[in-house]
Amino acid sequence: MRRIFLTGCTGTIGSAIVPRLLEGTDDRVTLLIRARDDADLQSRLQAMHEYWGTSRTDQARLHALRGDIELVDFGLSPAEVDVLAQSTTHIVHAAASVKLNMTIEQARSTAVRPTRTILDLARRAADAGALRKLDMVSTVGVWGRTPGAMPERPLPEVREFHNTYEEAKAEAERVIWQEGADLPVTVHRPSMVVGDSRNGRVIHFQVFYHLCEFLSGARTFGVMPPLGDTRLDTVPVDWVANAIVWASRTSETVGRILHLCSGPAHALALPPLQDVVRELWAERGRRLPRLRTVSQKRLETAVPVIGALVGAKRRRALQALPAVLAYLAENQAFANEQTAATLAAAGLPLPLPRDYLRAVLAYYLDVRESGKRA
Repeated sequence: MRRIFLTGCTGTIGSAIVPRLLEGTDDRVTLLIRARDDADLQSRLQAMHEYWGTSRTDQARLHALRGDIELVDFGLSPAEVDVLAQSTTHIVHAAASVKLNMTIEQARSTAVRPTRTILDLARRAADAGALRKLDMVSTVGVWGRTPGAMPERPLPEVREFHNTYEEAKAEAERVIWQEGADLPVTVHRPSMVVGDSRNGRVIHFQVFYHLCEFLSGARTFGVMPPLGDTRLDTVPVDWVANAIVWASRTSETVGRILHLCSGPAHALALPPLQDVVRELWAERGRRLPRLRTVSQKRLETAVPVIGALVGAKRRRALQALPAVLAYLAENQAFANEQTAATLAAAGLPLPLPRDYLRAVLAYYLDVRESGKRA
C-alpha cells in the first residue's frame, strides 16, 4: 500500500489526479488543502468529494490536512510533519498559483518556497526509509520568451520570461535539480491544460479559455492582431493526470523531465482555432462582430479605450488580455518525442487536439450558460 502526499487537489491538475490515485488500489492519500479553519476545511473537502463522486469507501482513504503552500512546513504542526516524513512513500506536488500578474516576490512564494518545503519533506521521508517517488508539476512556461523548440532537459540558461509566473517556476525547477537531484524525482511540464478529452469537464477555466473568448472577437468589438502562423499547445487534463499518476508508480521516470504537451506536430494553429471558436459561439446564439485586423501594439493601446466602453464584467476580462496577448508574440514549440514515446509504450498515447477540441469548448459554453459546473 502506498501512502501519498498530494498538494493542489482543488486545482485543475490535482483535482483530476485524486480519482486516478484511488482507482484499483488500496492507497491512502493525504491532501493539503488551504482553509480558514477546520470547519472550512471539511466544507472544502466535502465539495471536492461531490466533484469527484467518491464513494464512502474511497472517502475513508482520503485524509485532509489544513495548510498553505506559502507557509513554513505548509503551516503544519511539527507532529503532522513528522508523521508525514515517517509514513509518506510518494509525493505529488501539483499546487501552484497560475496568476500572471503577481509581483516576483508573490510568484516566488507560490513556486520557489513550496518547492524547497517539498524537497525538505521528501528528504526527511527518504532518510526514514519511506520515500519511493517524488513527482513535481512544473510548466512549459519555463521556456520563457525563448524562440524555437523547447528541449526535454533542464534549462538553466533561460532568463527572459513573459511574466513572473514563468520566472518563478523556472527558478523552482533550478532548485529541484540543484538541491534535490539525489532524490527519486520526476518533473512534469504540461502546456495549456484544457478539459477532459472525453467530455470537456474541468474544475477551473484557465488561460486557454480566456484566449478563446478573445479569438471570438466579442470582447474587442472584432479588433484582432494578425494571427499569422502562431500555434497554441494544449493538452487535456485527463491525459496529464494519467501521465503523472503512471509516472508516480514507476522508477523508470526518475531523473527525467516529461513534456506533457501536444508538441510541434499537433499544436493548434490559431486561425483554424479561431474558426472553430466563432462557429461554436455562433451556434449558441452569441452575436459576433466582424473581425478587423490591427497590429498587436495598436490593439494593446486600444484595450483601455475598449474597456471604457463596456460594462464592469467585460472590463475585468479585458484587464487580463495583455498577459494573454504576450503568448502570441513568439512562435514557440515544445519538443515531446521522448515523452510521447515513453507514455505511448505505457498505454497512454497522446490525444490529438482535433479529437477533443469541440468537447472542451462545448463544456465551457454549457457551464457559462448554466452558471454552474456539470
